[in-house]
Amino acid sequence: MSENASSSSAAKTHGNSSGAAEGSRRWTYFHSALQLAIQRCAHKWTYEEFSECFELWCKEEPDGASGVYNTISRHMEHLITTACDKLFERYDAREKIDILHAVVTEARERQKAGVLPEPDTWRADIDPRTAARARTIPILTNERDELKRRLAELESENDELQSKIQSNARQIDRNEREETARIKVLRELEAQWSSLPVEDIQEWALRTAETLTTKSVP
Repeated sequence: MSENASSSSAAKTHGNSSGAAEGSRRWTYFHSALQLAIQRCAHKWTYEEFSECFELWCKEEPDGASGVYNTISRHMEHLITTACDKLFERYDAREKIDILHAVVTEARERQKAGVLPEPDTWRADIDPRTAARARTIPILTNERDELKRRLAELESENDELQSKIQSNARQIDRNEREETARIKVLRELEAQWSSLPVEDIQEWALRTAETLTTKSVP
């Protein structure tokens, strides 16, 4: 079996690798180039070179030798492809390349349309941190203003509640003073009542009642 036949078989196998049929055009180009590089790497040791190392065996059993050669090539291609797929998954390579493609495409469209760059647009002479600040500072400023507005509302509500509490406290003080004054009057009345000669009053009341009773008899 020739090298071209084995390469064609390997290409079909690798064509089913995850991510090849999805993603942006930039990712497709990158993935296709990587696929070609993996195929070339896996088949860098050609069948002719393989047969030179095992000349007698390849002459006596050409089918078996070509089968072993293709198996080794497919195994190497599978190992490299699996390792690359794990790296892509670990670092979200396709997603990041798609984002890069979207950014570059948008920049080219804006450039063709003659749209002037925004203040937060990155340029070669601008540090990435500066561009990031230009985008994040307005957002943080809006959040700060919103927090200030909310804080002012809370302070206004707090002042209103404090005013009500102080008014209630003053009313409670007035009520306590009035109650204290009433209790004082009651205690004075009780003291005056206690100082009266109760027995003399009772005796006087009894005599008065008897006198009135006597006068009322015909």
